[in-house]
Amino acid sequence: MSDRTPERTPAQDAPRRGLWARLKRPPQMSLLATVFVGLIGGIALWGALNTGVEWTNRTEFCLSCHEMSIPYAEYKKTVHFSNRSGTTVSCADCHVAGSKHPLDYARKLTLKVLAARDVYGHLMGTIDTPEKYQAKRLEMAQRVWARMKEVDSKECRNCHDFKTMDTTKQKDRSVVRHESAIEDGQTCMDCHKGIAHNTMPPPQQAKAPG
Repeated sequence: MSDRTPERTPAQDAPRRGLWARLKRPPQMSLLATVFVGLIGGIALWGALNTGVEWTNRTEFCLSCHEMSIPYAEYKKTVHFSNRSGTTVSCADCHVAGSKHPLDYARKLTLKVLAARDVYGHLMGTIDTPEKYQAKRLEMAQRVWARMKEVDSKECRNCHDFKTMDTTKQKDRSVVRHESAIEDGQTCMDCHKGIAHNTMPPPQQAKAPG
C-alpha cells in the first residue's frame, strides 16, 4: 500500500481559489467588451447614486424625523410654502440644492454628507423636544446662514435673480435695498435671515459662528 498522497487536479483546487483568485486573474475580455461593461456599470452606479440623493431630498423623507415637524410648521406659514402663484419650495431646494449648474453636483453631494449630522442628532435625541430644539435653534441657524453666504446664496438665486426682478412691482423700500445690495456686493443672507422659518431670532442677535 503506497503512502503517496494523490495529486489534486486543477478542477479539485478550483473551489479553494475562490473569489480572490478570480480577482487576481480576471477573465480575458476584448477592449470593446471592457469599455462596454465599464460604461454600463458606470451608468448603473450613477443612476443608483442620483436616485438615492433625490429620494432623500423629498420633504416627506425629511419629515420622517419628527424633529423636523417644528421648522416645517413654521415654514408652512410663510410665502415660500403658500402664495398667489402656487409656487412652493421643498426642504432640499434651500438646504441641499446648490446651484442648477450641472457642474455644481459636488456641492449637492457635500451637503448630503453634512446632513448626516441631522441623522446623528435624531438618533442621539439632541433636538427631540421643542425645548431642546429652541435651545439649539440659533446655533443651527448660524451654521446654515454662514454656509449659504459663503457661496453667495446659490440656493436663493436658483429662484431669485436681481437681473430679472421687476422693480415696478416692488415697494420703494425694497427697490432701494436691492439697488444698495447690488452696489455693495451683498448676498441674500445679509438681509433675509430666517425668511422661511418665522420664529428665528432677530438677525441682529445672530453672530457669525466662530
